Amino acid sequence: MTPLRRLPRLPLVAAGLVGLLRLSVARAETWEDCASIANERARLACFDRVAGRSTGAPASLLEEAWGFGPLAPRYQLRHHQMNYFLPVTVTSDRNTGPWEPFRTLGLQEGERDLDDVEAKFQISFKQRIWATDNQRLGLWIAYTQVSAWQVYNADESHPFRDTNYQPELIASYQPGVDIGDFRWNLLNAGIVHESNGRSEVLSRSWDRLYAEAGFERGNLVLMPKLWYRFQEGDQDDNPDITDYYGYGQLTAYYRWDNRSLALMGRGNLHEGKGAVQLSYVSRPWMGPLRAYLHLFSGYGETMIDYDWNQTVIGAGVTINSIL
Repeated sequence: MTPLRRLPRLPLVAAGLVGLLRLSVARAETWEDCASIANERARLACFDRVAGRSTGAPASLLEEAWGFGPLAPRYQLRHHQMNYFLPVTVTSDRNTGPWEPFRTLGLQEGERDLDDVEAKFQISFKQRIWATDNQRLGLWIAYTQVSAWQVYNADESHPFRDTNYQPELIASYQPGVDIGDFRWNLLNAGIVHESNGRSEVLSRSWDRLYAEAGFERGNLVLMPKLWYRFQEGDQDDNPDITDYYGYGQLTAYYRWDNRSLALMGRGNLHEGKGAVQLSYVSRPWMGPLRAYLHLFSGYGETMIDYDWNQTVIGAGVTINSIL
């Protein structure tokens, strides 16, 4: 097991991180804070925030998501990916292959009978820890955790089938360049570790360096993303993961009337493997809660399924829009 794979697995650790990050943004800006800002535009924007004065046009989707511009809070804590709970997800073909070695050895773990219906939830947030005065360049830390939960499987004591942990460090920049009818408003460079925190034959992990761009035109956003996987040597539990995930993905977002739709595609064209995901989020209907519909088809629905092809449909709620 590599050192990066020795990450805390308990949800309490994630809760503690959220608490610590909230402490860092708890103190409101003061007149003295604003007066110390060297950039004139940023200083005036800070005074406007302290005075409670709203200025300027509404931010674009990417400006809003990444806090670009002097009017955005400098050290903001906000959602990163989706925060959702799907009480029902149904798969076309449940993967039992990872547990076969236990069955061969006659161990209890190999006797599990997994349901095709389960629940799934995800928590995801990011915190900006540094930014320039105009806030077009910043540094973020992010954390995402997704769990597949056999909550209806009473015979197996309702186990968590897989949980994936994904911490990130991201440098984010707003180019603000017009390219045809689109505006290039995002350039991210990041390093990310993703693993399921398990050992031996059930262990899955990979570490990546990635670059991501965002181009928007009104309510439409296109986000291509490319990554490079760091090799793990002889202890690699999934050396062929890029055969299934590929080396990048393309996501298209569209928002209208406070609803949003996203289509993601990724894969390895040479191997003929990959995945598509379609997501729909409704307008808020009970406080911050929105309806969320999810369709996934292909390889890698979670890391334990990275080499397993299936179609998964889910329905539930989310507390934030897709972008």
